[in-house]
Amino acid sequence: MSDHKETSSCCSASRDAMQPNKPAHQTEPHGDVSPARVESGAPPDSGLAADRYEGMVFIEGGTFLMGSNDREGFAEDGEGPVRKVHVPSFYMDETAVTNEQFGQFIAATGYRTEAERFGWSYVFHLFVTPQSQEQKAYRAAPRAPWWWAVEGSDWSHPEGLNSDVEERGDHPVVHVTWNDAAAYCRWAGKRLPTEAEWEYAARGGLVQKRYPWGDELKQGGEHRCNIWQGKFPQVNHASDGYAGTAPVRSYSPNGYGLYNMAGNVWEWCSDVFDPAYHLTGETDNPIGRGNSGTRSMRGGSYLCHKSYCNRYRVAARSRNTPDSSSGNTGFRCVVSDRV
Repeated sequence: MSDHKETSSCCSASRDAMQPNKPAHQTEPHGDVSPARVESGAPPDSGLAADRYEGMVFIEGGTFLMGSNDREGFAEDGEGPVRKVHVPSFYMDETAVTNEQFGQFIAATGYRTEAERFGWSYVFHLFVTPQSQEQKAYRAAPRAPWWWAVEGSDWSHPEGLNSDVEERGDHPVVHVTWNDAAAYCRWAGKRLPTEAEWEYAARGGLVQKRYPWGDELKQGGEHRCNIWQGKFPQVNHASDGYAGTAPVRSYSPNGYGLYNMAGNVWEWCSDVFDPAYHLTGETDNPIGRGNSGTRSMRGGSYLCHKSYCNRYRVAARSRNTPDSSSGNTGFRCVVSDRV
């Protein structure tokens, strides 16, 4: 596929795509609460600063080969060319932020996610609850009919009506927008990683490997990530053990001790998405800037498949608008080195 909007739609659908069709009771957020924005080095809103390094790993900075010239890559996404990039030392969460952790943020602040304020979020069609289907509380997204805009779906009701996360405290939180993730980061005294930091960390010390563990998708017949097996978007054999999200410590960590840096859920990055940002010549701690109106995402998700959305490779990229949310998008946090 050469059209970038088409290739992105399989990864996650944009809220903008549904606004003209008014898929839910609310097409604008309720109230006047503005999600917090966070910049690198911003002070936390809470007293969590002393504990913010818990569950994080220290990643010593260095220079690495970023990007890919892989024939399986998407040139239109700006994956290549391969270039030398330097990032300073930083700390990164071992895992994506979990439902339990996000619930603590909600309880402490009373924050309402954008999905809650809009009144809907995107759910993969095979997961929508019978109650939501019976009440016809959904509408399929244009050009990506496997994504349903489901009324009442949000981080604590991930499949719509009558769904909850009671037994999924250790799963990654989903249905969070970039704005929601930034608000959590501010509360926790952290920030979202840059794409350069994310890819450097995901590689785990390996040089130009396709995945966080090497070049082969499976090692010794063992699944190393949570992605789609079968015929997308109707048949998922789930031979990796999970059809939807997996617990955040599933599978073996990479060389830096980071879990699920491929598959499971997309992870928001701080960068403004630009397929040509790396051509500006900035190679020292770069960050995507501009006015594209979209933010970068990394890592792929449980819906990725080689035949359709082969974006669970470490160099792969995607994007979405900062107010968009779906059942396969989450985030993890970083903290700049204290030294």
